[in-house]
Amino acid sequence: MNIEEIFKKAYDQKASDVHLVVGKPPILRVDGELEEISGIKPLSKKDLEQMVFEILNDEEKKKIVAEKELDFGFQNDGKARFRVNLFYERGNLGLVARVITDEAPTIESVGLPEVVVNLLNLKQGLILVTGPTGCGKSTTLAAMVNYLDKNFNYNIITLEDPIEYLFKPEKSIIVQRQLGSDMVTFAEGLKHALRQDPNAIMVGEMRDLETIATTITLAETGHLVLATLHTYSAAQTVDRIIDAFPPHQQNQVRMQLSMTLAGVISQRLLPKIDGGRVAAREVMINIPAVSNIIRENKIAQLKTVIETNAKDGMISMDQDLKRLYKEKLISKEVAQGQMTNPELLERIKI
Repeated sequence: MNIEEIFKKAYDQKASDVHLVVGKPPILRVDGELEEISGIKPLSKKDLEQMVFEILNDEEKKKIVAEKELDFGFQNDGKARFRVNLFYERGNLGLVARVITDEAPTIESVGLPEVVVNLLNLKQGLILVTGPTGCGKSTTLAAMVNYLDKNFNYNIITLEDPIEYLFKPEKSIIVQRQLGSDMVTFAEGLKHALRQDPNAIMVGEMRDLETIATTITLAETGHLVLATLHTYSAAQTVDRIIDAFPPHQQNQVRMQLSMTLAGVISQRLLPKIDGGRVAAREVMINIPAVSNIIRENKIAQLKTVIETNAKDGMISMDQDLKRLYKEKLISKEVAQGQMTNPELLERIKI
């Protein structure tokens, strides 16, 4: 099989990722589990290099050889796109590709709660989607951009590494910029976005201090900003942002964040009972109590505020796991394995 045939198989089997490493057959991640493609011998160093270099242009070939790392997007037969990461390990080339379907997701298809729609109807503020690698943050962001496009006449700018979903604008202008080919850094792209008359800006990842600072400033200056962070909860997200700054700036950042943060959606992907995966989400909305906690640096209290303010649309992770269990989407073992208080499920009969 060549690499395009492997990618096609991944798409047909509804895999989320493709792994190519020397000494193993091609491996797919299906419903969260790694599975070897049967009938293919383990890849040699020469096999893998030949496969990969077939889909690289001259500039990309030079970059992977010089820098030993490369991220890029690849389109296969018009059916799906792949977010590809190349790397070296022990002198051998390796590849991991995330499968991205051609159809942009919707709020409904990814199961986002109604409160997220309320956040997207705001004209300004910072909405963060967080979670570990592979939890569907990019898919959630794409669904949010899709909602904005279908409901508003906006100028939407996305900054991505690499571009994943290709949007087909309906009501809005959607400008998709890719790191490397369209901008040098996220921070530079964000600075120049201010001069491009945006209504909404989507930042693929807040990965360094300069990007975090510029993202907060954009939200502060009257724009709706969507971004991601690799954090596990709303409380950890706030801590991570503030800790990214030098100590002498942290009080100022707390003040900025308390005013600009609209909400945090923290998610995890879990195996469904009938196959596939489903997202469990914690949702924090920046009500006055949350704003005060951030400003006064009492972050440990956020968990309690989320649990006790369901009337404002807040959802704790335990509450959402309980819902998924009651709806028979996930097993009791899966739910309890993710819960802070697993005993919450003991009295539930389904």
